[in-house]
Amino acid sequence: MAQDSSLPEFWETRYQTRATPWDAGQVPPTLLHWLAAQQPGRVLIPGCGSGHEVIAFIEAGWDVLAIDFSEGAIQQAQQTLGSYAKHVQFGDFFKFDIGLRFDLVYERAFLCALPRSLWVDYAHRQAALLRETGLLAGFFFLKDTPKGPPFGTSQTELDSLLSTQFKLIESRRAPESIPVFVDHEWWQVWAKQA
Repeated sequence: MAQDSSLPEFWETRYQTRATPWDAGQVPPTLLHWLAAQQPGRVLIPGCGSGHEVIAFIEAGWDVLAIDFSEGAIQQAQQTLGSYAKHVQFGDFFKFDIGLRFDLVYERAFLCALPRSLWVDYAHRQAALLRETGLLAGFFFLKDTPKGPPFGTSQTELDSLLSTQFKLIESRRAPESIPVFVDHEWWQVWAKQA
């Protein structure tokens, strides 16, 4: 089994064997509540996995692009999404370019899936993909787990990673989590800084 989570093969193996403990199988109520109070725009969902949140964004009026670089994930998402499957594309977060900027990038088990060696690139890429007033919003895994995935972090480390390009405007413990993240998942919204 591939051991480097920066490679598609790592995730492909997990989808083929259905070893996907990060898949909640539903949309988190925290996201639904937050979406109800937002003005829709263009959203990117990187590492979309099974794509459950894609439906929530579409039904809230958002223009959605969900990407993943695992063919197994893409197949699972397209099966989950049915008529919304066209919103999912094969793409590497660090390389794809569709010539658009987004109002929002949604985070759910994406940062913690990446090896720490890619975290600075993650922060820069998030900022580059967002419009001037864009938001990075979603769920962050705050736990001291240097081995992974999931690779946990602390709030201090996350602040250090993101604060040069983003300002934290909302943060609270997520009341609902899957077992692998329980008690350590935080809903956060980061605003891109000019």
